[in-house]
Amino acid sequence: MLNKTRPVASIAINSVALNPVQTTIIARYYALRVASIAENDSGSKPKPGEISLAHHGVLFLDELPEFSRHVLEVLRQPLETGEIYLARASHERRYPAQFQLVAAMNPCPCGHLGDPRQRCQCTASQIQRYQARLSGPLLDRIDLQVEVPALPPEQLTAQTQGESSEAVRERVMAARERQMARGALNSQLSGKALEAACALNDEERAWLAGVLEKLKLSARAYHRVLRVALTLADLQGEPKPTQPHLIEAIGYRQLDRMLKGA
Repeated sequence: MLNKTRPVASIAINSVALNPVQTTIIARYYALRVASIAENDSGSKPKPGEISLAHHGVLFLDELPEFSRHVLEVLRQPLETGEIYLARASHERRYPAQFQLVAAMNPCPCGHLGDPRQRCQCTASQIQRYQARLSGPLLDRIDLQVEVPALPPEQLTAQTQGESSEAVRERVMAARERQMARGALNSQLSGKALEAACALNDEERAWLAGVLEKLKLSARAYHRVLRVALTLADLQGEPKPTQPHLIEAIGYRQLDRMLKGA
């Protein structure tokens, strides 16, 4: 259980591939220091911190904008390279940090922006300052940015059956096999290999270029859109992504569009 004396909890969960995955949960009220997330000792002898403890697992950050800007920016390097570099006067350290980042946040400080049932109490400047705590370079590294609205009571209490975990697992494992047959998982493809796997035609490239210009997406975000689109194609058993896959992949970058007014 999370509390103020134990703000960090590590639990083992099962992935859809039925393998145990270590999950590190950090609650929003934790006054997290850079040392806490990058290392366990802020002195002269650095040790692996939470991002390395979540290596090959999941790091979940609740109330993402409540963490200090400095802490959030520390995430950029390991999200890009899969490792964390620490330097001290007497020595240097590199620790593995290939983790799956999952984060949650409210749309505004009061949490009711866009809620049809409760009126937002925040001013426009408060909302802007809150959302601006997430920098563009950090958002570039978050592939899926999805709004999850509150469910109405009738839908929340309904007994509808969703897709079974077994069916999801079969689809995921089939997609993973396609990626390994390609030579590597989509997340590990080089830019050149990614472009070759996507094999966009001239019409698709022209359309995507126009969208990138409109949304003002960076080159990094462009390649991440391609990775998501390729993964969507893999999940559907398609040999390559098409425009509908690209549209869906771009649709998952909701924070990019919201913060840039697109």
